[in-house]
Amino acid sequence: MHTPRLILLVLAVAAAPLEAQLRPNVESAGVLRVCADPDNLPASSQSGEGYENRIAEFIAKAWNSRVEYAWWPVRRGFFSRALNGRYCDVAITAPAGLDMAGVTEPYFRSTYYLVYREDSGLDLRSLDDPAFKRLRIGVHLLNSDAENTPPAMALSSHGVVGNLVGFGTFYSEGGDRPEDIITAVVDRRVDVAIVWGPMAGYYARRAAPAKLVLRPVPDDSASGIPFAYSFGMATRRRDRALRDSLNALVKSRRSELQAILREFGVPMLPLAADSADRPAGAGGSPGQ
Repeated sequence: MHTPRLILLVLAVAAAPLEAQLRPNVESAGVLRVCADPDNLPASSQSGEGYENRIAEFIAKAWNSRVEYAWWPVRRGFFSRALNGRYCDVAITAPAGLDMAGVTEPYFRSTYYLVYREDSGLDLRSLDDPAFKRLRIGVHLLNSDAENTPPAMALSSHGVVGNLVGFGTFYSEGGDRPEDIITAVVDRRVDVAIVWGPMAGYYARRAAPAKLVLRPVPDDSASGIPFAYSFGMATRRRDRALRDSLNALVKSRRSELQAILREFGVPMLPLAADSADRPAGAGGSPGQ
C-alpha cells in the first residue's frame, strides 16, 4: 500500500521540470558525461558525426569508460547551465580563459578564414584590402551571447557595413543553417565569406566540384580585434581531479587529438605560448 508521503513524492517528481529530472547528483563511475550540441557540425551531432564525438570516444577508450551525452544547444547557457548545472561533467571544446569553467591546457588553436572561389580572380589577405569596400561579404553576425562576431566588429571598424550579407550562426527551425555561408560562396551569392576555421575547413571540403581558397585572417590592427583563439576542455571549476586527468591526457596525447581534428579538415595554428585568450562569445567557437 502506498503511503501518503510516497504518493506525494511520486507526484512531485512527475510534476518537476524535465531538466530537473534528468540531473544526476553525482558523477557516475566509468561514465564520461559530456555536454554536446545535437546539431553543430563539424563539432558535434546527435548521430556522433562530429570531432567532439570522436574525441569523447577517444577519451572514454583511454579511460576504459563509456560516453553519456547531455544534449544542449551551444547558444543556450551551454557552460552556465549545462556544465555548471551538473547535467554533464565535460565540455570537449572550450575557449582558453573562459571565466565560468575550469579549462585544461589547449589542444588546438584556430582562426577565422577568408573563403572565396579559386576562379574569382581575388587575392585577399587581410581586411585592409580596399576591395572589401565593393565586394559582397558573407559573415555570421551574432555569437552565442547575441553579440557581434569578431569579423562583424572588425569590418564595421573599417567602415564596411552596407555590403555585408548576414548569415545565421546556428540552425533555425526556419531551415537556415550555419554552413549556408559556404554554399553562398559556391553559388556566387557572395564574393567572399569570413568563417571560423573549423567550419570553413569542414564545409569547404564538401564544396566540390567548386574549388575554394581559404586564407587565414590576421589579427586586425585597426580595431584591435583578435581572430585566432585557443581551445581546451572544460570542467566545473571545483572538479580539479577530473580536470587534472584531462590535462594529463591533453599533454600526452595532443598530437592524436589534433589528428582527429585534421580528419575533419580543421585548420590549426601553432599553439601560442600564452593561450589565455578568450573569444567574444562563451560558446564552442568565436562565431558561436
